[in-house]
Amino acid sequence: MATLYRDLFSAPGTGRFTAAGLLARLPLPMAGIGIITLFSQKQGTFGLAGAISATFVLAYALLSPQVSRYVDRYGQSRVLPAATAISIAGFFILIAGSHWNVASWVLFPGAFLAGFMPSMSAMIRARWTALYRGDARLQTAYSLETVLDELTFIMGAPLSIALSITLFPQAGLLVAVLLLFSGVFALVILRGTEPPTVTTSRATAGESSVIGMKSVRLLALLMVGMGMIVGTVDIVSIAYAGEWGHPAAASLILAAYAVGSCLAGLLFGSLRLKTPLSRLLWLGGLATAATTVPLLFVANLTALTVAVLVAGLFFAPTMIIAMSLVERQVSEHQLTEGMTWLLAGLNIGVALGAAIAGQVVDSGGARQGFSVALCAGMAVLLMASLTHFTLRNQDHCA
Repeated sequence: MATLYRDLFSAPGTGRFTAAGLLARLPLPMAGIGIITLFSQKQGTFGLAGAISATFVLAYALLSPQVSRYVDRYGQSRVLPAATAISIAGFFILIAGSHWNVASWVLFPGAFLAGFMPSMSAMIRARWTALYRGDARLQTAYSLETVLDELTFIMGAPLSIALSITLFPQAGLLVAVLLLFSGVFALVILRGTEPPTVTTSRATAGESSVIGMKSVRLLALLMVGMGMIVGTVDIVSIAYAGEWGHPAAASLILAAYAVGSCLAGLLFGSLRLKTPLSRLLWLGGLATAATTVPLLFVANLTALTVAVLVAGLFFAPTMIIAMSLVERQVSEHQLTEGMTWLLAGLNIGVALGAAIAGQVVDSGGARQGFSVALCAGMAVLLMASLTHFTLRNQDHCA
């Protein structure tokens, strides 16, 4: 397996753009929690902090596909600096506004502008695709990227919180801004691996967005369901550990979910399966839904850790399959946008799952919160089934 992953980096520049991408994608998980940590400390309440963070997350989910659409048309080196500059300006409004205690309404435009942050995960996947399109190594590359996404979410949130609490409230966001600037700059100067833009008449400003494709919409909705499971596991695990009097155990529980997903992603990337991708997606959706059921019946922290570990085993493979399907469904010059819609759906799902699960936990206790994960799992299975049948019918009609 190690040989397969080493082989990815045989092409010149791959190590450098992977490192730049890892640096530039850390700000996303740092930003949302950094906003909450900053304004909850400054305002003494989570209400305003949560609203500002939600504005950022929703703006990012809506704007990042549009940024990626321009990237497909004009190239990463032309679009990413401008989008990053707007995003950094938004973060500075939040940082300055918190320092000088400006009126609350000023903060929301700042959060919106911060949402212009590019989807760096999609940018790196697009570079891998430009190198290995039609090659078996592309699945391995997507697997690696999914694992790196997991690692950034594992590292990003705790880093942002630690900086804001131990140094000063704005520290988490300031470091996120620095990482975003450094990572994007390091990436855009690597012109040799930048995906080429298409200048034919099809790549015009009037071309429809890929979200108009039924298969892309279904896959994006599937990722919303996947994200809701993640958001629910995050919130409910913390609440459940607190109910048992061991709040620190939440970090171990969440680490088990990430470890399960990372290991499964690395293993899946080393496989060369002959099963059609649409059927693999259906199987992944079925497994994802099935593994949310045991969460309802956990009786202690050990059982929850095991259940969460098992649930995590199917997250990365399902996401890898979804990305592979997008690569095959959309045209080459709209690939970055297509991938970004899926990543945007994932982020919407995480925020939505956390919000709904939080309400359920408040009203019915921690274990009841896992019912949100079960409903999300059923939604994942439904979207996987609809995608499978849609693509199968397309193949029959072709």
